Amino acid sequence: MILTAAYLLGSAAGIAAQKLALDKQTDAASATVTASSAEGNWGLSFQEEGKTPAGNATFEELAQYDAFYAEQTDEKVLYLTFDAGYENGNTASILDTLKKHNVSATFFVVGTYIESEPELVKRMAQEGHIVGNHTWHHPDMSQIATMDAFKKELVDVEDAYRDATGEEMTKFYRPPQGKYSESNLKMAQELGYKTFFWSLAYVDWYDNDQPTKEAAFEKLLGRIHPGAIVLLHSTSDTNAQILDELIQKWEEMGYTIRPLTELQ
Repeated sequence: MILTAAYLLGSAAGIAAQKLALDKQTDAASATVTASSAEGNWGLSFQEEGKTPAGNATFEELAQYDAFYAEQTDEKVLYLTFDAGYENGNTASILDTLKKHNVSATFFVVGTYIESEPELVKRMAQEGHIVGNHTWHHPDMSQIATMDAFKKELVDVEDAYRDATGEEMTKFYRPPQGKYSESNLKMAQELGYKTFFWSLAYVDWYDNDQPTKEAAFEKLLGRIHPGAIVLLHSTSDTNAQILDELIQKWEEMGYTIRPLTELQ
């Protein structure tokens, strides 16, 4: 879904539109790799517990464009990321938990989030988290054919981040809904960006149908693997409630959480 330029930041209509875009996402955590998914929707195939799932593209294919979905390693390390399309009252709690555990995460934010929640964005930066680019309108970027249009979706977010924090945004990019094309990846690379997909996620974005703690742990513990890039949505009540215990359980399993800047 492509949100129009008339999307109004902070308004009820704007938030509703952003929720609708998230609701249209597929189950990235369990999507099966198919010929059609490889043409524009990031998908994963989990073949063995504790092992890196297969993605639409291989590590080598993505590396050509400075793109990643996990790290090739046997070391028990993981990278924690959050997608932030709108504020649902959970981000402060998430930040509190990350601070408690001294964990640096990456928040991929849309431009409108920066405008509506500048204090939260500033707090992310001040507490050592990476703030990445999730585009301005959260569109299907694979349908954007020109560099000018692609660049605007990213640069407008950079400008808003600079206005809010006085700092330059780290050039980390996550395609909305995991929709991408080879030309997209090349455009992002030409703009100096690294693109990050994920190797572990689950259906956590429906506000009125949140997963139970048990269902969340089944996916987030059962499918964790060395080098995982974990995607969670900061809008999720469940994520905010379980994060403290989740980090503890990952650590008990021998995992270390590192900032995305350390991914090799």
